[in-house]
Amino acid sequence: MALKLTFTHPLRSFDAAVALTVDAGTTMALVGPSGAGKTTVLRVVSGLLRPQHGVVSLDDRVWLDTAASVDSPPEHRSVGYLFQDYALFPHLDVLANVTFGARRDSPVHELLERFRISHLTRARVRDLSGGERQRVALARALAFQPRVLLLDEPLSALDSHTKASVRIELNELLRDLSLPTILVTHDFEDAAALADQVGVMVDGHILQTGTAADLVARPANPFVASFTGATLLEGTAARGVDGLTEVVLDAGGTAWSTDLGSGRVGLAVYPWEVSLSREIPSDSAVNHVRATVASVVALGNRTRVRVGPVVAEVTTASADRLGLRVGEVVVASFKATATRVLPL
Repeated sequence: MALKLTFTHPLRSFDAAVALTVDAGTTMALVGPSGAGKTTVLRVVSGLLRPQHGVVSLDDRVWLDTAASVDSPPEHRSVGYLFQDYALFPHLDVLANVTFGARRDSPVHELLERFRISHLTRARVRDLSGGERQRVALARALAFQPRVLLLDEPLSALDSHTKASVRIELNELLRDLSLPTILVTHDFEDAAALADQVGVMVDGHILQTGTAADLVARPANPFVASFTGATLLEGTAARGVDGLTEVVLDAGGTAWSTDLGSGRVGLAVYPWEVSLSREIPSDSAVNHVRATVASVVALGNRTRVRVGPVVAEVTTASADRLGLRVGEVVVASFKATATRVLPL
């Protein structure tokens, strides 16, 4: 079972043009900034938006073909849709919300048990927490017994503590359902945790698709690199010594990369590839940035430190050992093999 879609449609400031195939058991995450056209994809698949041109099909069942004047209404498309705001009915209790639109043979009570909300059947939506509301919305989407699942920012309304546990639960659910699933998010970390494939989208176009690891290892352009968490250092590249590429940085100084490149480039380096020290270390790293510490942010057992134009992510134990303080001068180091040279 495979969901296939291709469409073009004019939006406010650009024309969206998307082509995707999502197999059964595959979760495709579309990531990108707000207004990139991600939710438009979900609206086209669900039938809430008829594009200017397009085809949407699930196996041999064609839901949309604008050239042939085929346009099945949403209720005939076997699509489960989790809206960003959950779109629950505030005047109904949990049970009524889940059963609304459900098929007669739908295992509603099994869904309530699965999502651990069976004790909330008579509760009103206004009395639920964010995590509980999400579970109710998911149960309602699945009570329809869909053949395709669409998730619009499923974790955005949750606090960071709740998000961590719900992310694990949602990952297990998607594996068990084995449906073609499209997930929309602006958070690359959520996409990496939940999706088999990730597509980076901007201005209505998908710039690159692949696993999260592929996008980090081989970003196609500076936008993909920065969106997946890299620091982008702009400069001018030329052939250097020992087969390395020399990049004269706009911010001052020179960096080296094993990637080939020339002219105006962005040099991408990920925070976990950067080490910190008080003095230039005697190791294999050839890139060193000596600058003041601009910020120190502890995130559990990891600490993010901005040193001049570079961001480093080190263990909190290492940060404590170095005694890092804002305003102090330290050295951020990274290897030539840890960089990616991307034409601007």
